Amino acid sequence: MWYPHHLLGGWTHIFMSETQLAGPGDTVAIASDHAGVDLKAALKGDLAALGYKVLDLGPATADSVDYPDYGNALAEAIKGGKAKAGVAICGSGIGISIAVNRHKGLRAALVHDEATAKLARQHNNANVLALGARSTPPAEARAILTSFFTTDFEGGRHARRVDKLG
Repeated sequence: MWYPHHLLGGWTHIFMSETQLAGPGDTVAIASDHAGVDLKAALKGDLAALGYKVLDLGPATADSVDYPDYGNALAEAIKGGKAKAGVAICGSGIGISIAVNRHKGLRAALVHDEATAKLARQHNNANVLALGARSTPPAEARAILTSFFTTDFEGGRHARRVDKLG
C-alpha cells in the first residue's frame, strides 16, 4: 500500500504488518530471569491451552542469571524463525523488555493489565509480551497473556506508525 509521506515529500511504500500475532500450532518462545521462573512455568500451560507450541528458553531454576542473556535469546529465536512471538519475564519486566527491544523487528510491550495487553496488540502490533513477576500476580498474568494472544493488530493508521519503528 502506498501512502503520502509528509517527511520525505513524496510517496512511501508501507509494508503492512500481519494482523494476527500467531495461530494455533505456531511456536511461542518464553524466557525469564531467575525472578520469573515460577511465573514462566505457570504461563507455559496457558500458552499450550491456547494451542501454541512452547519453546522454553530458560532458565530452569531460580539461581541468579542475567536477564539480557534471556531477552536476547528470545529475540534471536523470533528473528531466526524458531518462534513467531514471545513472552519475556523478569522481576520488573523492564530490563528484559529493554533487552528484547534492542533487536530490529521486535516490539516487546511491558503490560500491566488486560487493557494495555489489548492496546499493545491493537495499536502497536507487539510481538513480545513482557511481564514483571514481582508486580503481576499469577492470575492477572494469565488473563493478560490470554488478552495479548487473542487480540489482533488493527492495521490501518497504526500500521504506518508501527512501520516507522522498523
